[in-house]
Amino acid sequence: MSRAWVTILLAAAGTYAMRASFLVFAKRMATVPPFAQRVLRQIPPAALASLAIPALLRPAGHIDLTQARLYAGIVAAVVAWRTKSTTLTLVVGMAVLLVLQALG
Repeated sequence: MSRAWVTILLAAAGTYAMRASFLVFAKRMATVPPFAQRVLRQIPPAALASLAIPALLRPAGHIDLTQARLYAGIVAAVVAWRTKSTTLTLVVGMAVLLVLQALG
Protein backbone atom coordinates (compact mmCIF):
# COMPACT_ATOMS: atom_id res chain seq x y z
CA MET A 1 0.00 0.00 0.00
CA SER A 2 1.44 3.38 -0.99
CA ARG A 3 1.89 6.35 1.34
CA ALA A 4 -0.90 8.20 -0.45
CA TRP A 5 -3.43 5.49 0.40
CA VAL A 6 -2.26 5.38 4.01
CA THR A 7 -2.71 9.15 4.22
CA ILE A 8 -6.19 8.96 2.68
CA LEU A 9 -7.26 6.17 5.05
CA LEU A 10 -5.91 8.02 8.10
CA ALA A 11 -7.70 11.19 7.03
CA ALA A 12 -10.93 9.24 6.54
CA ALA A 13 -10.60 7.59 9.97
CA GLY A 14 -9.93 10.96 11.59
CA THR A 15 -12.91 12.55 9.90
CA TYR A 16 -15.14 9.65 10.91
CA ALA A 17 -13.89 9.83 14.52
CA MET A 18 -14.61 13.57 14.72
CA ARG A 19 -18.13 13.14 13.37
CA ALA A 20 -18.88 10.10 15.53
CA SER A 21 -17.67 11.89 18.67
CA PHE A 22 -20.68 14.19 18.47
CA LEU A 23 -22.97 11.18 18.71
CA VAL A 24 -21.09 9.89 21.74
CA PHE A 25 -21.25 13.24 23.55
CA ALA A 26 -24.71 14.25 22.32
CA LYS A 27 -26.32 13.56 25.68
CA ARG A 28 -23.92 15.93 27.44
CA MET A 29 -24.39 18.60 24.80
CA ALA A 30 -28.20 18.45 24.94
CA THR A 31 -28.38 20.93 27.82
CA VAL A 32 -26.76 24.22 26.94
CA PRO A 33 -26.16 26.71 29.78
CA PRO A 34 -28.19 29.96 29.58
CA PHE A 35 -25.12 32.15 29.01
CA ALA A 36 -24.12 29.98 26.04
CA GLN A 37 -27.67 30.18 24.63
CA ARG A 38 -27.48 33.99 24.74
CA VAL A 39 -24.15 33.96 22.92
CA LEU A 40 -25.28 31.40 20.34
CA ARG A 41 -28.41 33.43 19.61
CA GLN A 42 -26.19 36.28 18.34
CA ILE A 43 -24.33 34.22 15.74
CA PRO A 44 -26.92 34.24 12.88
CA PRO A 45 -27.42 38.04 12.90
CA ALA A 46 -23.66 38.60 13.07
CA ALA A 47 -23.05 36.22 10.16
CA LEU A 48 -25.76 37.90 8.08
CA ALA A 49 -24.37 41.35 8.85
CA SER A 50 -20.86 40.25 7.88
CA LEU A 51 -22.22 39.27 4.45
CA ALA A 52 -24.72 42.08 3.85
CA ILE A 53 -22.92 45.21 5.08
CA PRO A 54 -19.87 44.92 2.79
CA ALA A 55 -22.18 44.18 -0.16
CA LEU A 56 -24.11 47.37 0.57
CA LEU A 57 -21.21 49.69 1.39
CA ARG A 58 -18.46 48.35 -0.88
CA PRO A 59 -19.96 46.60 -3.92
CA ALA A 60 -17.06 47.52 -6.21
CA GLY A 61 -14.29 47.26 -3.61
CA HIS A 62 -14.44 50.85 -2.41
CA ILE A 63 -16.93 52.71 -0.25
CA ASP A 64 -19.70 54.24 -2.35
CA LEU A 65 -22.43 56.11 -0.47
CA THR A 66 -24.28 57.23 -3.60
CA GLN A 67 -25.39 53.88 -4.96
CA ALA A 68 -28.97 52.66 -5.18
CA ARG A 69 -28.21 49.33 -3.48
CA LEU A 70 -27.26 51.08 -0.22
CA TYR A 71 -30.48 53.12 -0.05
CA ALA A 72 -32.62 50.11 -0.94
CA GLY A 73 -30.88 48.16 1.82
CA ILE A 74 -31.58 50.90 4.35
CA VAL A 75 -35.26 51.02 3.38
CA ALA A 76 -35.47 47.22 3.53
CA ALA A 77 -33.84 47.21 6.98
CA VAL A 78 -36.40 49.72 8.26
CA VAL A 79 -39.26 47.67 6.81
CA ALA A 80 -37.86 44.49 8.38
CA TRP A 81 -37.47 46.21 11.74
CA ARG A 82 -40.99 47.67 11.74
CA THR A 83 -42.97 44.78 10.23
CA LYS A 84 -40.90 41.63 10.95
CA SER A 85 -42.14 40.33 7.58
CA THR A 86 -39.54 38.69 5.35
CA THR A 87 -41.78 38.79 2.27
CA LEU A 88 -42.64 42.47 2.66
CA THR A 89 -38.98 43.30 3.29
CA LEU A 90 -37.91 41.56 0.07
CA VAL A 91 -40.68 43.11 -2.02
CA VAL A 92 -40.15 46.65 -0.73
CA GLY A 93 -36.35 46.39 -0.93
CA MET A 94 -36.41 45.14 -4.51
CA ALA A 95 -39.03 47.71 -5.54
CA VAL A 96 -36.94 50.56 -4.11
CA LEU A 97 -33.82 49.19 -5.80
CA LEU A 98 -35.54 48.91 -9.19
CA VAL A 99 -37.03 52.42 -8.92
CA LEU A 100 -33.70 53.96 -7.89
CA GLN A 101 -31.83 52.15 -10.67
CA ALA A 102 -34.42 53.31 -13.21
CA LEU A 103 -34.09 56.90 -12.00
CA GLY A 104 -30.33 56.95 -11.79
